[in-house]
Amino acid sequence: MQELQLREAKATLSAVIDQACEGNFSIITRHGRREAVVLSFEEWERLSNVPSFGRLLMTGPIEPGDLPEREGGWREMQV
Repeated sequence: MQELQLREAKATLSAVIDQACEGNFSIITRHGRREAVVLSFEEWERLSNVPSFGRLLMTGPIEPGDLPEREGGWREMQV
């Protein structure tokens, strides 16, 4: 991983992309703030296809009665 300013990333874009393809992502900063990440398309696909926790729960082999009843409700949690 490397962190570089937007100006430097523009000047060395080809090298930044080559590094991303080799598995080394880059964090791009603007005015000292982290703004973007350059990573390989393969890594982006892998990360974008991770199912949400809710989807994992919905596809799991859960039967009625597998989960314990909740104590109280959201109304009791409010202060």
